[in-house]
Amino acid sequence: MFGEKTLSNSELLAIIIKTGTKEQTAIGLAQNILAINPNKEIRSLQEISLQDLKKIKGIGRVKAIQIKAVCEIAKRMKMPLSLNTVIKTPKDVADLLIEELRYEKREIVKLLILNTKNVVRKILDITVGEESSARINIKTILEETLKTGMTKFILVHNHPSGNCNPSNEDIETTKNIENASKIVGLQLLDHIIIGDGTFYSIYANQTKDK
Repeated sequence: MFGEKTLSNSELLAIIIKTGTKEQTAIGLAQNILAINPNKEIRSLQEISLQDLKKIKGIGRVKAIQIKAVCEIAKRMKMPLSLNTVIKTPKDVADLLIEELRYEKREIVKLLILNTKNVVRKILDITVGEESSARINIKTILEETLKTGMTKFILVHNHPSGNCNPSNEDIETTKNIENASKIVGLQLLDHIIIGDGTFYSIYANQTKDK
């Protein structure tokens, strides 16, 4: 049986690279790229930056952009249509954003605004932070939600480390946002933390602990 499914990771990547150099074939270049993080093999392409790809002999700017473009296409193909999604469980939220956030090198805070039937009507990036932290502006969250005329919202942010367990600051920030939202008639439904293929619901785990 022949076809793309029979190709190795390096052979698939070589098709994107197209041509090699005088010293190496396209497959050889592909193997060099995958060797950067051998434990993750093909998945490592999502994490390798454009600059790091260009450091590999034989991979210029055009080839590097082509590789990252294919990675972005693959990531977007895994993303479900986010708007008009009904949220019933924390997993529903994670499914919307896990592929987008799991490979991010910086913490990103997203605001999901829902209508009375828990249907997602708007998704906003609230903060793009650093590798280990992102400052959450409570005022911005409340203002953006109030602008829509809706009252329910969910916060989502990622941990670039891949560990989705909340920090003490995550827990404290969630409490502060919850208290502030009640004052202006809004309802925080949950705060979800995304790791590398994993997620943590602060509200669901609070319920378990009670």
